[in-house]
Amino acid sequence: MVELIGAALILFAGTMIGFLQASRYAARPIQIRQLIYALQRLETEIGYGYTPLPEAISRCAAYLPEPVASLLLDVNRRLEQTGELTFRESWEGAANAYWPHTAMRQPEQAALIRLGSALGISDREDQIKNLKLAMQQLQSEEEAARHDSARFSKMWKSLGVLTAALVVILIL
Repeated sequence: MVELIGAALILFAGTMIGFLQASRYAARPIQIRQLIYALQRLETEIGYGYTPLPEAISRCAAYLPEPVASLLLDVNRRLEQTGELTFRESWEGAANAYWPHTAMRQPEQAALIRLGSALGISDREDQIKNLKLAMQQLQSEEEAARHDSARFSKMWKSLGVLTAALVVILIL
């Protein structure tokens, strides 16, 4: 009886690990799309609203789901908390701090950090050009993420179940 309960727990744990990994693959394109949407809103705030950058970032964060909203709010918090940090340092610090909480990978982070280096130091038109460039880079990464999600989600689900089944067979 105890062996049967142990086998069921191992099967359940292996299945959940596979499903958790598959959900990270499925979440990546969604989060990239949310980041693109945030940059589109930021472009609108800067381009048409003539809104100052910190205010534009907080307005954009109000309409976004987690973890993208937390990333943008942390940029503003860092700017307000210590007046010694530049916008670039605040942007990069927030990106590095919140990146482990996302399903996104290094290419998206690199595009976001490059954008932070260009925002706040040039005129409105140049900032809009940099936002559009970052959005194009993220769109290409989103396509790759969708492809990876379709390819690897099923594999991880099956791998979790099959690995757990193998462990159960080896134990029994």
